[in-house]
Amino acid sequence: MTGRLQDRVAIITGAGSVGPGWGNGKATAVRFAQEGARIFAVDLNPDAVEETRQMIAEEGGTCVTHVANVADSDAVQALVKACMDEFGRIDILHNNVGGSKPGGPADMPEDVWQGQIDHNLTHVYLMCRYVLPIMEKQGKGVVINISSTSGIRYSGHVHAAYAATKAAVIQLSRIIALQYAKKGIRCNTILPGLMHTPMVEARLAGDRTGGDVEKIIAERNAAVPMGFMGDGMDTANAALFLASDEARFITATEIVVDGGRSAASPY
Repeated sequence: MTGRLQDRVAIITGAGSVGPGWGNGKATAVRFAQEGARIFAVDLNPDAVEETRQMIAEEGGTCVTHVANVADSDAVQALVKACMDEFGRIDILHNNVGGSKPGGPADMPEDVWQGQIDHNLTHVYLMCRYVLPIMEKQGKGVVINISSTSGIRYSGHVHAAYAATKAAVIQLSRIIALQYAKKGIRCNTILPGLMHTPMVEARLAGDRTGGDVEKIIAERNAAVPMGFMGDGMDTANAALFLASDEARFITATEIVVDGGRSAASPY
């Protein structure tokens, strides 16, 4: 029995992780490989992406790593070329890089605002800019972009640039989907909510609870109607569905992965 993504080539950005556990990109790389995909794993941290490669290799999968800043046009062109040199095609593009900085319009420095645009939005544009023509020549391809429920609702924290860029990713994805709908290319977005990824321990606990990890985990679990946070594997399984032929008639839409929080009363 072959996997659901057997022999397909997937570029996954943000494929490393900031600490132990399942980050969204790391989990997706491993999950896709388990289903037969050949992974071109991209991250800014060489050690983190190497860990992902090792995990895939231990399970008998194929993974090639590449270190790059995906908000840099030259770096993106180089990584896309490297993927084509290695595998000769690109079947799946999974744009996973992202992160938030606090602040609203009046108190966020301009350089932070611009940095958030580049980090959360420009990299999606650049990756699509250089991968879509390849998919168009192939007559087939899937693009999956990671947004956030912050792009559709107020999270209870003022992260204006993050929310704005994540909303933009949703609309950019819809436009791409419609532009390429008759060219064999699908494009969808995943909106994770409160997830227990390594970022909780690595950054959020320090920012919001003075380093009290148990406290922030309890607070975030309590804010989810299901009573617990998801993790990177929940995001990865949604991505797997969208990447597979099971989703052949699904494009220009979003999957919300948040345990029901977006449907509940605001924050």
